[in-house]
Amino acid sequence: MNKNDLRIVKTKINIHQALLNLLKNKSLSQIKVTELCKEASINRGTFYFHYEEIGDVFKELFEKIMLDLKDSYNEPYRHITVLDIEKLDPKTVGIFHHVKKHEQFYRIVLSREVSTTYYYMLFDEIRSNFMSDKNTQVRGDINGYFYSYTANAFIGLIIEWYRRDFKESVDEMNVQLLNIVNLKI
Repeated sequence: MNKNDLRIVKTKINIHQALLNLLKNKSLSQIKVTELCKEASINRGTFYFHYEEIGDVFKELFEKIMLDLKDSYNEPYRHITVLDIEKLDPKTVGIFHHVKKHEQFYRIVLSREVSTTYYYMLFDEIRSNFMSDKNTQVRGDINGYFYSYTANAFIGLIIEWYRRDFKESVDEMNVQLLNIVNLKI
Protein backbone atom coordinates (compact mmCIF):
# COMPACT_ATOMS: atom_id res chain seq x y z
CA MET A 1 0.00 0.00 0.00
CA ASN A 2 1.43 3.36 -1.07
CA LYS A 3 0.58 5.88 1.67
CA ASN A 4 1.04 8.72 -0.86
CA ASP A 5 -1.58 7.28 -3.23
CA LEU A 6 -4.08 10.11 -3.74
CA ARG A 7 -7.04 7.77 -3.22
CA ILE A 8 -5.66 6.65 0.14
CA VAL A 9 -4.86 10.22 1.18
CA LYS A 10 -8.39 11.39 0.28
CA THR A 11 -9.99 8.41 2.04
CA LYS A 12 -8.03 9.06 5.23
CA ILE A 13 -8.83 12.78 5.15
CA ASN A 14 -12.50 11.84 4.77
CA ILE A 15 -12.31 9.39 7.68
CA HIS A 16 -10.50 11.94 9.86
CA GLN A 17 -13.15 14.57 9.10
CA ALA A 18 -15.93 12.11 9.84
CA LEU A 19 -14.33 11.29 13.18
CA LEU A 20 -14.07 15.00 14.05
CA ASN A 21 -17.73 15.45 13.15
CA LEU A 22 -18.75 12.58 15.43
CA LEU A 23 -16.50 13.74 18.28
CA LYS A 24 -18.50 16.96 18.50
CA ASN A 25 -21.32 14.98 20.12
CA LYS A 26 -19.78 11.74 21.42
CA SER A 27 -16.70 10.54 23.20
CA LEU A 28 -14.23 8.43 21.27
CA SER A 29 -15.27 5.29 23.17
CA GLN A 30 -18.93 5.79 22.17
CA ILE A 31 -18.24 5.93 18.42
CA LYS A 32 -18.78 2.70 16.55
CA VAL A 33 -17.12 1.65 13.30
CA THR A 34 -20.52 1.44 11.59
CA GLU A 35 -21.42 5.05 12.34
CA LEU A 36 -17.96 6.29 11.38
CA CYS A 37 -18.25 4.47 8.06
CA LYS A 38 -21.70 5.95 7.49
CA GLU A 39 -20.43 9.47 8.33
CA ALA A 40 -17.44 9.01 6.02
CA SER A 41 -19.52 7.36 3.27
CA ILE A 42 -17.24 4.34 3.14
CA ASN A 43 -17.80 0.66 3.67
CA ARG A 44 -16.49 -1.33 6.63
CA GLY A 45 -14.00 -3.12 4.39
CA THR A 46 -12.37 0.19 3.51
CA PHE A 47 -12.19 1.10 7.18
CA TYR A 48 -10.62 -2.21 8.17
CA PHE A 49 -8.19 -2.03 5.25
CA HIS A 50 -6.66 1.06 6.90
CA TYR A 51 -7.40 0.63 10.63
CA GLU A 52 -8.10 -1.99 13.27
CA GLU A 53 -10.27 0.23 15.49
CA ILE A 54 -11.60 3.77 15.96
CA GLY A 55 -8.76 4.60 18.35
CA ASP A 56 -6.29 4.05 15.50
CA VAL A 57 -8.02 6.76 13.48
CA PHE A 58 -7.82 9.22 16.36
CA LYS A 59 -4.17 8.34 17.00
CA GLU A 60 -3.28 8.91 13.34
CA LEU A 61 -5.22 12.19 13.22
CA PHE A 62 -3.65 13.37 16.49
CA GLU A 63 -0.13 12.51 15.26
CA LYS A 64 -0.74 14.34 11.99
CA ILE A 65 -1.96 17.46 13.79
CA MET A 66 0.89 17.32 16.31
CA LEU A 67 3.43 17.06 13.48
CA ASP A 68 1.90 20.22 12.02
CA LEU A 69 2.08 21.81 15.49
CA LYS A 70 5.78 21.00 15.72
CA ASP A 71 6.40 22.48 12.26
CA SER A 72 4.45 25.58 13.27
CA TYR A 73 6.38 25.90 16.52
CA ASN A 74 9.67 25.70 14.64
CA GLU A 75 8.66 28.26 12.00
CA PRO A 76 10.53 31.24 13.57
CA TYR A 77 13.75 29.18 13.60
CA ARG A 78 13.78 28.40 9.87
CA HIS A 79 16.12 31.25 8.95
CA ILE A 80 18.01 31.83 12.21
CA THR A 81 20.02 29.79 14.67
CA VAL A 82 19.29 31.71 17.88
CA LEU A 83 15.90 33.24 18.54
CA ASP A 84 15.85 36.76 20.00
CA ILE A 85 12.32 37.14 21.36
CA GLU A 86 12.59 40.93 21.52
CA LYS A 87 13.31 41.10 17.78
CA LEU A 88 10.86 38.38 16.75
CA ASP A 89 8.45 39.45 14.01
CA PRO A 90 4.89 38.42 14.99
CA LYS A 91 4.27 37.36 11.39
CA THR A 92 6.81 34.53 11.79
CA VAL A 93 4.95 32.95 14.72
CA GLY A 94 3.17 29.95 13.27
CA ILE A 95 1.45 28.30 16.21
CA PHE A 96 -1.77 30.29 16.06
CA HIS A 97 -1.99 29.67 12.31
CA HIS A 98 -1.81 25.99 13.20
CA VAL A 99 -4.57 26.28 15.82
CA LYS A 100 -6.82 28.17 13.40
CA LYS A 101 -6.14 25.61 10.64
CA HIS A 102 -7.18 22.81 13.02
CA GLU A 103 -9.84 24.80 14.87
CA GLN A 104 -12.38 21.98 14.77
CA PHE A 105 -9.89 19.64 16.49
CA TYR A 106 -9.03 22.22 19.15
CA ARG A 107 -12.70 22.94 19.82
CA ILE A 108 -13.11 19.25 20.62
CA VAL A 109 -9.91 18.82 22.64
CA LEU A 110 -10.54 21.95 24.73
CA SER A 111 -14.24 21.33 25.28
CA ARG A 112 -15.30 20.73 28.88
CA GLU A 113 -17.38 17.79 27.69
CA VAL A 114 -14.44 15.62 26.62
CA SER A 115 -12.03 13.55 28.64
CA THR A 116 -8.97 15.28 30.05
CA THR A 117 -6.99 12.57 28.25
CA TYR A 118 -7.03 14.79 25.15
CA TYR A 119 -5.73 17.74 27.17
CA TYR A 120 -2.86 15.68 28.55
CA MET A 121 -1.99 14.36 25.11
CA LEU A 122 -1.81 17.95 23.84
CA PHE A 123 0.08 19.05 26.95
CA ASP A 124 2.68 16.28 26.53
CA GLU A 125 3.24 17.17 22.89
CA ILE A 126 3.65 20.90 23.56
CA ARG A 127 5.91 20.19 26.54
CA SER A 128 8.01 17.92 24.34
CA ASN A 129 8.36 20.72 21.76
CA PHE A 130 9.62 23.11 24.45
CA MET A 131 12.05 20.48 25.75
CA SER A 132 13.57 20.01 22.31
CA ASP A 133 13.89 23.78 21.78
CA LYS A 134 17.56 24.76 22.14
CA ASN A 135 16.52 28.29 23.14
CA THR A 136 14.62 27.12 26.23
CA GLN A 137 17.11 24.72 27.80
CA VAL A 138 17.27 25.05 31.58
CA ARG A 139 19.54 23.48 34.18
CA GLY A 140 18.99 21.36 37.22
CA ASP A 141 15.95 20.03 38.99
CA ILE A 142 13.69 22.85 37.78
CA ASN A 143 13.68 21.75 34.13
CA GLY A 144 10.64 19.45 34.33
CA TYR A 145 8.65 22.09 36.16
CA PHE A 146 9.75 24.82 33.78
CA TYR A 147 8.65 22.89 30.69
CA SER A 148 5.32 21.96 32.30
CA TYR A 149 4.74 25.57 33.32
CA THR A 150 5.57 26.83 29.83
CA ALA A 151 3.36 24.25 28.11
CA ASN A 152 0.43 25.09 30.36
CA ALA A 153 0.95 28.81 29.83
CA PHE A 154 0.78 28.31 26.09
CA ILE A 155 -2.27 26.04 26.34
CA GLY A 156 -3.81 28.72 28.55
CA LEU A 157 -3.54 31.19 25.67
CA ILE A 158 -5.23 28.72 23.33
CA ILE A 159 -7.98 28.04 25.89
CA GLU A 160 -8.65 31.75 26.31
CA TRP A 161 -8.80 32.17 22.54
CA TYR A 162 -11.20 29.20 22.40
CA ARG A 163 -13.37 30.73 25.16
CA ARG A 164 -13.59 33.88 23.07
CA ASP A 165 -14.74 31.69 20.17
CA PHE A 166 -11.49 32.33 18.24
CA LYS A 167 -12.66 35.91 17.55
CA GLU A 168 -9.20 37.47 17.57
CA SER A 169 -7.26 37.08 14.35
CA VAL A 170 -4.14 34.96 14.15
CA ASP A 171 -2.08 38.15 13.81
CA GLU A 172 -3.67 39.57 16.98
CA MET A 173 -2.84 36.37 18.85
CA ASN A 174 0.76 36.48 17.63
CA VAL A 175 1.08 40.02 18.97
CA GLN A 176 -0.56 38.97 22.26
CA LEU A 177 1.95 36.14 22.66
CA LEU A 178 4.95 38.37 21.98
CA ASN A 179 3.65 41.07 24.31
CA ILE A 180 3.29 38.51 27.09
CA VAL A 181 6.69 36.93 26.46
CA ASN A 182 8.33 40.36 26.35
CA LEU A 183 6.30 41.52 29.39
CA LYS A 184 4.59 44.31 27.46
CA ILE A 185 1.32 43.95 29.32
